[in-house]
Amino acid sequence: MREFLVAGNWKMNGSAAGNEALVSGIVKGTPDGVGYRMLVCPPFAYLSSVAGLLKGSNIALGAQNVSQFDSGAYTGEISPSMLKDVGCEFVIVGHSERRAMFGESNEIVAAKFVAAQGAGLLPILCVGETLEQREAGTTEQVIDAQLDAVLDAAGIGAFEQAVIAYEPVWAIGTGKTATPEQAQAVHLHIRKRLAGHDGELAGRVQILYGGSMKGDNAPGLLGMPDIDGGLIGGASLKANDFLAIAAAAARD
Repeated sequence: MREFLVAGNWKMNGSAAGNEALVSGIVKGTPDGVGYRMLVCPPFAYLSSVAGLLKGSNIALGAQNVSQFDSGAYTGEISPSMLKDVGCEFVIVGHSERRAMFGESNEIVAAKFVAAQGAGLLPILCVGETLEQREAGTTEQVIDAQLDAVLDAAGIGAFEQAVIAYEPVWAIGTGKTATPEQAQAVHLHIRKRLAGHDGELAGRVQILYGGSMKGDNAPGLLGMPDIDGGLIGGASLKANDFLAIAAAAARD
């Protein structure tokens, strides 16, 4: 059985004092022996301090982005080896905001995926379609292109040490919502796409839902057979909200 992963993407939010209160609340509210993993991804500036706050807990640390280069004259970039050095286990690659706002192509995302794995990080590969693409009926083609870029660069075996997050961009901050059935349909398509290369491996890959998961819709989403957790944005910034989602991931 695949393990649930509940990942918090803080985006460009946080402060030294606020982070301490948030992490303390999450750590204190997470019981021992839970049947799922939890992960927080703070901004670069706070990775080291949050790593210290997480010490001794079973909550993992991740970063929100990474360079495809390991060192050199790349002002403002953060290399995979640097993230590993400060205690990161995971890193998000290809988030919809990186693709849309910062022009990251499928090829750049694939290069970041490969670089992250080369440093021993577990990439969380984000894929998903915009409202225009969904309405045009090209959801599957868009996601296939995003997956295929990584498959071409890294091979199917790389997904043994990776996570996928499906982001329906049209359902994030728009007031529109994806039903559990709509989300499940895309998750199943992703798994089938991977199964075309290796069926057994595809059955083991964690696929998270990244479309505004909250405490009230988490049970329905996490009850779907191919949804293995969530990549949480706004709801990860309040300990009680984040813990409510995590509680929905608890297995009997």
